[in-house]
Amino acid sequence: MSKLKVIDLCANKSDKVMDDFTNNTRSSLTVSTNLKKVETNFEWLYIMEETIPYLFNILKNSNRLIVNEEEIVKIELARKITVDSVKHLSKHTNFIQKIEDNGDVQPSKILNINKEESYNTYENRLIYTLIENMKSFVAIKRKEVVTASGIKDIKKANYKGRTNVGKEQISIDVSYSSSLINEEEVKGEGSVPERIDKLENDLKALCSTDVYKFLQKEHVARVIPPIKKTNVILKNTNFQYAMKLWYFLQSHVANDTKVIKENKTYEDNGLLKEYITEAFMLNYLAMDTLSGEVSQEEKERVVGEMTDNLIEKIVELNADMPTEKLKDKISEKISITKYKKEASLSEIQNIFTSHIDSYLEKIENISI
Repeated sequence: MSKLKVIDLCANKSDKVMDDFTNNTRSSLTVSTNLKKVETNFEWLYIMEETIPYLFNILKNSNRLIVNEEEIVKIELARKITVDSVKHLSKHTNFIQKIEDNGDVQPSKILNINKEESYNTYENRLIYTLIENMKSFVAIKRKEVVTASGIKDIKKANYKGRTNVGKEQISIDVSYSSSLINEEEVKGEGSVPERIDKLENDLKALCSTDVYKFLQKEHVARVIPPIKKTNVILKNTNFQYAMKLWYFLQSHVANDTKVIKENKTYEDNGLLKEYITEAFMLNYLAMDTLSGEVSQEEKERVVGEMTDNLIEKIVELNADMPTEKLKDKISEKISITKYKKEASLSEIQNIFTSHIDSYLEKIENISI
């Protein structure tokens, strides 16, 4: 980065001017800050969107249980007499109405067994519980009304200062403001509210499946951890994605969004005020260049300071060189530089003289 030209202004002013300016300065700095920082995690949205298709696969191809429903009915209402019915009758002879002469038994009532398929399996109840947890989680996120992480940082400052250098009165009134508003992009297509809407519609579709409606109607008990490691849960790809979401929801609270707010207004008397006061001085030095040419005395002072600085650097860079040799080299360099300058001026003068003489000769030869 190149050196700021305004810094050179300090070298062109005497220490007395600088000291007068600093010692006579009276200033005030009012600062106000407005910070709002939102940190939210949208991983839940990504995982749910990823898992939804696998949940549809599970409910579409859900496993079933064969359930035997036993019922004692009148003999004329019995649909099918099975071995279990005969065994039950042999243990409950009070249901025998009479025994024929040929040995046939005529019961008054008999055990009737109906075999029905049921969705009430452990795996189906696990998915049912997961869907219910998803609905609750999304509902809480919807209420948060947080659609992105980001930061809003607004700073304002007002500086007033006055001073005098000799009889000259100087004053300044500066207002400063900065605004940083930045939102982090959420990966994926569509805005967060749109994607939450779609997610809720997908959950409604899951709730309209036969398996879900059956389990809801039966008021089945929800599955609670720890999860049983059945073969289906361990080996089925669809269940592996479902369990990834399950464990995520178990380890993350729904309202994990962090909002940091800081609003302050105060009078600053520290380092910031010192910086701006120095900037006030630089403004003065810059405006002072409008006063006209620098006096001969000031020029000599500046040249003297620059010469001193230059000699100090030369000595530092050649600390091991004998003093006499260093003087000789400096003298030699000064002589060469002066010679080049004088030679250059002489050459320029000769060129101008030659052209002027040529021009005068041409004028004399012109006849009027």
